[in-house]
Amino acid sequence: MRRISLWLLSTVAVLVLLFSYRTSTGASLTSETVAAAPATPAASGETYTGDTVQTQEGDVQVVITVENGKITAVSVPVHPSGSARHDEISARALPQLVEATLAAQSAGIDSVSGATYTSGGYRESLQSALDQAGLAG
Repeated sequence: MRRISLWLLSTVAVLVLLFSYRTSTGASLTSETVAAAPATPAASGETYTGDTVQTQEGDVQVVITVENGKITAVSVPVHPSGSARHDEISARALPQLVEATLAAQSAGIDSVSGATYTSGGYRESLQSALDQAGLAG
């Protein structure tokens, strides 16, 4: 009887720990957090706004600032949001996409794992902005 009680208590303890484990970073994500994540365009230079691209997860639009033929800043004013899932994905993926854009100076960047639709919409909108700026993508 003692072994059964110990086994049952251990099982309950493990289940409680398992179901209380949080896989996210625990940070509360808000629209302000996501909007602040990408770099905002600098005041100098020419600004070009890409087309708003519809994806399965929501619309995406990229704005670039170009100085002397180089992309100096990128922002993403329109991105999937409105749910905790979308906010978390955007908060994680958009800074990576912006960083890759600034490094590559083109739309030839890789998708972010777990944000395939957002990445595709980002690249398409970015290419539209690059076309307007007369830069090769």
